[in-house]
Amino acid sequence: MTSETTREITYIAAIMEAIHQEMARDEDVVLFGQSVGNNPEDPFVQAYGDGRVRVTPISETAEIGMAAGAALAGKRPVVDCTMAEFLLVAMDQVVNEANRFHYMSGGRVTAPLVLKAGYGFTAGWAGQHTGSIYGMFMGVPGLKVALPATPADAKGLMATAIRDDNPVLFLHHYLLTLESGPVPEGEHLVPFGQAVVRREGADVTLVATGWTVGHALRAAEQLAAEGVSAEVIDPRTIAPLDTATVLESVAKTGRLVLVDQATRHSSVSSVIAAEVAEHGFSSLRAPIVQVTALDASIPYSKPMEDYILPDENKIVTAVRKVLGAGVVA
Repeated sequence: MTSETTREITYIAAIMEAIHQEMARDEDVVLFGQSVGNNPEDPFVQAYGDGRVRVTPISETAEIGMAAGAALAGKRPVVDCTMAEFLLVAMDQVVNEANRFHYMSGGRVTAPLVLKAGYGFTAGWAGQHTGSIYGMFMGVPGLKVALPATPADAKGLMATAIRDDNPVLFLHHYLLTLESGPVPEGEHLVPFGQAVVRREGADVTLVATGWTVGHALRAAEQLAAEGVSAEVIDPRTIAPLDTATVLESVAKTGRLVLVDQATRHSSVSSVIAAEVAEHGFSSLRAPIVQVTALDASIPYSKPMEDYILPDENKIVTAVRKVLGAGVVA
């Protein structure tokens, strides 16, 4: 269900609105984190009290382990993990415990747990907290992964994540934090595993994730001025991953360019490329091209950072390449 009334709010406000509304809807939803509810003036503390808004120790192992236990006990914890790299400290709980409870119990146990974390702060932060490490999580059995690219999807995917009966990794991009867009005012749910076509086109398919969706759309605008019609697809979740929408688009356009901020060999784009190569090869009229970050840590230098990361010009160059490549032999 989605409200028909929308208004412009920021990406981060949309996420917090979803959490607020779900806490109001369901008293089992609780909020944990090292930086939540630190004072009695906090709006979540004022609304729900410090029994449902818990400041945790400066220990990711403790906060995620505590949340996993609370989930097994019937609560629906949302853990504000702050930064995606902090999840690496608690990998056992994330990829070896919470995600396996449902399967290992023969479906008798659920673990409704949301791990919320920012990623991709490529704005002069150099090697720390700039990674796009979602690729290492997308193949973990029992773990769903959401990558919202717009404020509306940020709200809708968070609400869906909270209502899911098993663990969801909800990754929000730092550089989208203050971006505004139309967001439904009331209840808003975005289904997992359903990609969205952000722009329709006929000549080439662009599939982009998270922050790179905006780059792909701007590249499509530039290409339109050259007479090239680019279709832009946003998967929205990478686990589950909607490959059917991508294959349908490639069947129409015959060409595929994948855009991903992650390093090339640990990216969503490499997985999509493999799926299309296996299941859509007969539709391809040119080789698949990937526009990703290079396999390197993010440097501090702005020119070097730009060299490492995908951007509109690199996407346009890739599209020109596939348009001129000819039919695959």
